[in-house]
Amino acid sequence: MIMAGEEEDRQKGFRMLGILDVKTPCAREAVLHGAGGAVVSGLIHFLTTSRVRRSFDVGFAGFMLTTLGSWWYCRTGRARLLVQQRVLQDGLKNKVAFEGTSRDPDTKTPRDPGQLGPPETMNTRDPPSP
Repeated sequence: MIMAGEEEDRQKGFRMLGILDVKTPCAREAVLHGAGGAVVSGLIHFLTTSRVRRSFDVGFAGFMLTTLGSWWYCRTGRARLLVQQRVLQDGLKNKVAFEGTSRDPDTKTPRDPGQLGPPETMNTRDPPSP
């Protein structure tokens, strides 16, 4: 089942360098954050050292680290959200399937006196005697 957020991510892509059509979730934001990280790190290094080539290298490293960090952060958050959505969907399916039965979580039925006690009071090491 496709959620609303997934449909938007599949339809929404962006063109990198005018030729590459990127549709990977979180890629657009990661590249934009990386560009900002490159400018900031390269500019700060240039202002402190006045070395152009080294500042370019630092800016490129800032781009790579910021892009990968942003992409990883976004993807882990997205994975966490998808797991939560799946758990909620399964819970709703179970609620609909068990509604009105003895396994319905909303009905509070008294325990039968013939049932065993709670699992923590049962002796599970010894087999039951005949």
